[in-house]
Amino acid sequence: MRITTRWEPEWLPGSLFGTMHEMGHAFYELDIAPEYEATPLGGGVSLGVHESQSRMWENMVGRSREFWNRYYPHAQKAYPAQLSGVPQEEFYRAINRVTPSFIRVEADEVTYNLHIILRYEMEQALLNKRVSVADAPALWNEKVKTYLGIVPPTDREGILQDVHWAFGGFGYFPTYTLGNVLAAQLFESAEKAIPGLKAGFEKGEFAPLLEWLRVNVHQHGRRYLPRDLVKKATGKALSTDAYLKYLTEKFSAIYGL
Repeated sequence: MRITTRWEPEWLPGSLFGTMHEMGHAFYELDIAPEYEATPLGGGVSLGVHESQSRMWENMVGRSREFWNRYYPHAQKAYPAQLSGVPQEEFYRAINRVTPSFIRVEADEVTYNLHIILRYEMEQALLNKRVSVADAPALWNEKVKTYLGIVPPTDREGILQDVHWAFGGFGYFPTYTLGNVLAAQLFESAEKAIPGLKAGFEKGEFAPLLEWLRVNVHQHGRRYLPRDLVKKATGKALSTDAYLKYLTEKFSAIYGL
């Protein structure tokens, strides 16, 4: 598979989890049934379903405690100067730290969707001409302060940080939140279908999850409408229940809530 990713030479999470994110997209496209190639069915069924794959591998796998129970010694070996004296628990909490931030792709799982709400509201205001392009940076900063309690020092860390609007990708951002919600629902179903799924991560066993996704999501391409694919894969309509449960359980444990 060939993927495009970000590289931050002095900040490991951006490169590492960004690569996992793009890998999830690549898995989806690679595993679509070969007979659908060069037909209208030969692609991901929706951007929301696509983002569910990337966000799942990035967060529910890549930021899991089980993943790092196996791979933290490898990270320490690769970065001895930075990590040799850092306990694994401290590292795990650092990569899952909840704190307001300026950059969407670097946001933690809890505050991430606030970045999406902000962008969705900005798009509504721009498309309905409630705000001009010239005044948009000020409105952006106002919304960041409202939702996150911080103000971007520059537009580079504010309204100009994403490429989506530059290439005409208006309406894309909500697919990330849809992806977060669906990722949790799919992962919950995979856990029920595969005993010891997360325990397998500690042994480097990721094939069972990938195969479940291949069978229940990837291979179908655009054969089913998104809502029908979700129902077929999980047995129920798209719901926030699994996502809220996932966030509550994970971060209650981390923060002792």
